[in-house]
Amino acid sequence: MIIDVQDLTKRYGGLLAVDKVNFAVEQGEIFGFLGPNGAGKTTCLEMMEGLRKPDGGQVLLKGISVWPNPGKVKNLIGVQLQSTSFYEELTVKEILVLFASLYNRRLSEGQLESLLSMAGLEEKRNAYTNTLSGGQKQRLAIITALVNEPEIIFLDEPTTGLDPQARRRSWEIIRELQGKGKTIILTTHYMEEAENLCARVAIIDQGKIVAIDQPQKLIEQLGKKAKISFASSRPLESVFLAQLGAEAGQVSSAEGQVLFASDPAQTIGVLLEKAKQEGIVIHNLHVSSPSLDDVFLGLTGKELRD
Repeated sequence: MIIDVQDLTKRYGGLLAVDKVNFAVEQGEIFGFLGPNGAGKTTCLEMMEGLRKPDGGQVLLKGISVWPNPGKVKNLIGVQLQSTSFYEELTVKEILVLFASLYNRRLSEGQLESLLSMAGLEEKRNAYTNTLSGGQKQRLAIITALVNEPEIIFLDEPTTGLDPQARRRSWEIIRELQGKGKTIILTTHYMEEAENLCARVAIIDQGKIVAIDQPQKLIEQLGKKAKISFASSRPLESVFLAQLGAEAGQVSSAEGQVLFASDPAQTIGVLLEKAKQEGIVIHNLHVSSPSLDDVFLGLTGKELRD
């Protein structure tokens, strides 16, 4: 294990923001933190990065305790913060040189070209940062976290606000880093991102980890059932739902009513027949496999973006 977090705790007055969080990460693993805003994800990362002092617990990075002397791990880690601002009148190359100097390093031309190539910014090396697109700025933020050749990389919502194409380009960078043996901790609001990138995810809510496992294993906890989502002209009573032979899921604002059924065809047939008898109109009926979204909704009672 290259990362070992034990009983990590942080309070803000009467608010227990992080409540005795425990987990470990293997070398070369991509580990994801999922949670709604205010769940404690960023606070956890900041304590692990040495940016925010914990009120209790311990963080070990490659056997080195981050606290009380976070400077010991400075050269071991790379950090891309949730929000990164660059000097607008510096070029991409100058930004990378500046960040490297903070670690008393000088980038060789080969190292510089390697970073630019990884981010697809070769043609932007002499462009001022205020001329970059949102996706280009996010990719620049990621490679600034690599100038000290870290073994552990923290990425806090690295693709928030990006269009799908730019998001997938960032995924390619993250996979390339893993291919080089880097250990990556990331927070994300995107379930697809977690399912595609992470070997394991921790779901955190109200400062506590409520589940931690491989994404597919978390999904399998819902059972071998199909997901049926639909909207109705008026809310369905619990007695009505009980007659469908299905398990009612948490209600998602985006999907309306959600059911999980072992025999979706039979459940849908009964649903439509009983709805007709009750004068209820069913629309937007959709059948799919359960996803990590459903796991999150079931465990926390809220959607990831709540």
